[in-house]
Amino acid sequence: MAAVAAEAGVSQQTVSRVINDHPSVSPKTRQKVLNAIASVGYRPNLAARALVTGNSQTIGLLVSTTTLSGPSGAMLAIEQTARAGGYWVSMASLQRGTADEVADVVAHFARQGVDGIIAVAQTQVAVDATLRAVGSMPRVLVTSGAVPRGNCSVDIDQSEGVTQLMTILRGLGHSRIAHLSGPPGDLHSEARAVAWRAALPSGTKPVELQGDWSSGSGYRAAMALLASGEIPTAIFAANDRMAFGVLRALHERSLRVPEDVSVAGFDDIEGSDCSIPPLTTIRQDHDALGKAAMELLLAAMDDQPARSEKIRGQLIVRDSTAVPRPDA
Repeated sequence: MAAVAAEAGVSQQTVSRVINDHPSVSPKTRQKVLNAIASVGYRPNLAARALVTGNSQTIGLLVSTTTLSGPSGAMLAIEQTARAGGYWVSMASLQRGTADEVADVVAHFARQGVDGIIAVAQTQVAVDATLRAVGSMPRVLVTSGAVPRGNCSVDIDQSEGVTQLMTILRGLGHSRIAHLSGPPGDLHSEARAVAWRAALPSGTKPVELQGDWSSGSGYRAAMALLASGEIPTAIFAANDRMAFGVLRALHERSLRVPEDVSVAGFDDIEGSDCSIPPLTTIRQDHDALGKAAMELLLAAMDDQPARSEKIRGQLIVRDSTAVPRPDA
């Protein structure tokens, strides 16, 4: 810092004010100091700065899992938005998803002196455990789960996205719409299944299969359904990977998509437009999700009232859906 002060011809106190963005520095002096910082290659000691200011410019990011496109997309968007705003991210992913594991991760973040925590919580256990562990620390839950009033939360509007898909399918004339759900306990899976049931025509018998988000589980579930002889006119898979497995199963059973059975997914992952046929799905705006999560966290750091947001998904209609056969 002394070298910067000498280069700029100012005091070390002025250099400190510029580094900490103090408002009592004129624009001309600030620019001189910034030029000197660049000239001498000075890098502030962030640990020391955090001790002085109480602000580490770091946030903790807790993610239930990083193997799925949804949480991974949210994680990337949050990290990029945080860095663009001058914050670095310390990230931890849950392996078991237990309350004790969540508490350990939050305690680690607290020891790091993070300014706040964003938790991408796929299960209600993770939601509840995060809220218990964080205490008064600023936090945002990225989740479809139940979040008590007084806490900030944001997520893609799962129910609204499913409603868009079901409206399209029913508008095409489908009434026997089977659903391939994700694993039990997963909040996105549960939210999408609830919305599917609510959108079924009155008096329709729900035909629901269960997968684990993988393409293989979609293939096995669809093969079991076809073997039962109860063939729907449309299948809505709770994510695109499982929908890919459904497409393979239908192909192996010589059923055409969409002529014999329409198929829809959710997520619009890379490759959804290259399946055969290209997949009708819901696109999730993870950039908007990351931006909203950071804005909510910054507001929480500033002691502003807590609020919740839902990000609307975008319906992408492709060739995997069409009107059912007249004899279906």
